[in-house]
Amino acid sequence: MTGATDPFSASIIPFEVPEQMRAFAEKGVSQARESYAKFKDAAETHNGTVEAVFASAHKGASEYTAKLMEFAKANTKAHLDFTQELFSVKSPSDAFALWTGHGKTQLETFQVQAKELAEIAQRAATAAAEPIKTSAAKLYTPPAA
Repeated sequence: MTGATDPFSASIIPFEVPEQMRAFAEKGVSQARESYAKFKDAAETHNGTVEAVFASAHKGASEYTAKLMEFAKANTKAHLDFTQELFSVKSPSDAFALWTGHGKTQLETFQVQAKELAEIAQRAATAAAEPIKTSAAKLYTPPAA
């Protein structure tokens, strides 16, 4: 039952989208597609950057861990050798001299090992930051002076 007073009747108010409105909507859709494409490209680039950072950090952590294990093995061997020598000592003065010498040697060794570990950590941090710097340089070019 469609009458002349029915507000939902198509015969009363014919509805057409004006050309300007249609052009405006199409322009908006076009801009949205372009923005999405830019966002997608940036996201893909950043995913690659994140993967490169994690790969570099993993490599650095592996190198650091391997070096720690090497040091642990060397330090354990040095302590076992020291213990063996200590059992063969005949006098307390010889034991004290052996103990003092071992302590001095281990302190020097620890300093060298700490320096090596710090260098490895620095290299790993620098390598992990490199993909971020490269990505940032591509995205954000400094303004010309």
